[in-house]
Amino acid sequence: MDSSARAEQSRQAAAGAGAGAGAEQRMPPPLAALRQAVTAVAVEIVGDLARQRPITLERPPKVELGDYSTNAALVLAGAAKSSPRDLAERLGSGLKEHLGGGLERFEVAGPGFLNLFLGDWWHLRSLGAVLRAGEDFGGGGAGGPERILVEFVSANPTGPMHVGHARNAAYGDSLARLLSFHGHLVSREFYVNDAGSQIRKLGESIRAISRGEEVPADGYQGGYVQDLLASLANASSMDPDELGRAAVAVMMGQIQASLARFNVLDYDHWQYESELHEPQEGLRGRDGEPVSAVQHALQLLEDGGHTYRSEGALWLRSSDLGDDKDRVLMRSTGEHTYFASDIAYHQAKRERGFQRQLDVWGADHHGYMARMKAAYQALGGDPDELEMLIMQLVHLVRGGEKAQMSKRSGEFVTLDDLVEEIGVDAARWYLLSRSHDTTVDLDLDLAIKQSGENPVYYVQYAHARIASMFMKVGEEAVSRAVELLAGATGGSPAAHGSSVAGGPPVTGGTPAGGASLATPLHPSERALVKQLLAFPGEIEEAAQKRAPHRVAAYGLELAQVFTAFYRDCKVVGADPESVEHLRIALCSATQRVIARCLQLLGVSAPQSM
Repeated sequence: MDSSARAEQSRQAAAGAGAGAGAEQRMPPPLAALRQAVTAVAVEIVGDLARQRPITLERPPKVELGDYSTNAALVLAGAAKSSPRDLAERLGSGLKEHLGGGLERFEVAGPGFLNLFLGDWWHLRSLGAVLRAGEDFGGGGAGGPERILVEFVSANPTGPMHVGHARNAAYGDSLARLLSFHGHLVSREFYVNDAGSQIRKLGESIRAISRGEEVPADGYQGGYVQDLLASLANASSMDPDELGRAAVAVMMGQIQASLARFNVLDYDHWQYESELHEPQEGLRGRDGEPVSAVQHALQLLEDGGHTYRSEGALWLRSSDLGDDKDRVLMRSTGEHTYFASDIAYHQAKRERGFQRQLDVWGADHHGYMARMKAAYQALGGDPDELEMLIMQLVHLVRGGEKAQMSKRSGEFVTLDDLVEEIGVDAARWYLLSRSHDTTVDLDLDLAIKQSGENPVYYVQYAHARIASMFMKVGEEAVSRAVELLAGATGGSPAAHGSSVAGGPPVTGGTPAGGASLATPLHPSERALVKQLLAFPGEIEEAAQKRAPHRVAAYGLELAQVFTAFYRDCKVVGADPESVEHLRIALCSATQRVIARCLQLLGVSAPQSM
């Protein structure tokens, strides 16, 4: 399957509502609908200017300040020619009319914040919307889906992947999952640096070892080089270039196997650097003959007036485009630099139709950003379409000190070493729990603890606890509870004693016929509903900021809120039966969202622990 077909398949699998889902499932999530209601009332008062102001809707730091708070009056008071507090009163009254019984009351606080106290009915209807969305809840929110290529890991094929590559792999894989779930068309790519003098040096090193000779001073050493010999027959008599290429093929097989064990989803394309130096039928030089991707890119730069020759070398005028100095593209010997290959690679990605390129690079590439953006701009691309995400270092810690792990490679801790030590789930969680641009201290002792101290165990246990509960009550009972509550925005739920036969929109107020809730929602029930409703916003924020760590933080908080709910509210056997239905449905929604968080992080969601 080619990358475009794979991207489309990923989009359909991970985006929001499907084509056959029905119009109601494509309605905005409850919080988005509430935010739209605030804006609509503001527009009624001050006009369309309200749509241009940064109106926020946030959860207050204390429950006594309401369910949500908005700054609308503060940012619109000037336009309304009113004091913020007076405008807040008008907004509150308008929302009361707009939301009906959904808004229990409002308060004006401080200089003009409007605090909203939403009724139990609003919470139930919002939970119904979550349940109806099912597996798609929180996804498909990208306003303008883009074709995005995420290039990540791209480890040097002259050796095994180390712990730094493990962080790069976890981040790139999770970011691709996240962007796809958000609704973008995502392709994954691994760039293999299989050209240049390093490949010959690898071959020279292996041949020297096979002959019992000393490895060249600038060659490759270590246990893994010895291991390569077992897969390379006749190494002692092979040409170093040929031997180096054969060794790269073996190493790439090992790299692919390591990535698969680390739960990295399949790449759509493996781009070999050597292919960029081979003539391609689709690329023609000025004489009409086929040229390589590197020659093609250099020709484009020359045609644009962005190159010059000095001392026999070809240079890029990168200092004209934001770099600190000009860069060599081709040495006086006629050999192309790695930079020239990278330029050709990024141009090839542009010509393949990707609207945005995300490069996940190691910490040692920070100085490479300005020159790459300069080259991208010189080729006619918008430098903002090229994002270089620089990973920071990983420190392994045991007993509060830098860890000493046994290493099969002899010189460094490999990805396989890490997985063998703490497992895939713990490794991925801890590598993803901090922002990619901050250093990670991975506590090996904590990572293997089976207790609430270990966040990945805590989140997985919450999922398993719900699964265990559902095993006891049975699939039929769970399905019935979900179906009843899923109708809470237009069906016929019977939750907490309510009797509904149709009703107003998600933001609307009272059940049809004026039925009331026999049992008020417990504060822990309300808190869990609100935590679930925050999920679409967290996904949007995480996708926009390229921040999978936000998913980990949200998932941990959701598990904590669920644990408090489970402590405070009896689920199975709750009386009356309608309360049991509500709580089972609430657990079902929680389990789905926890499972989605774990899936986006590439961590398993166990049914038992």
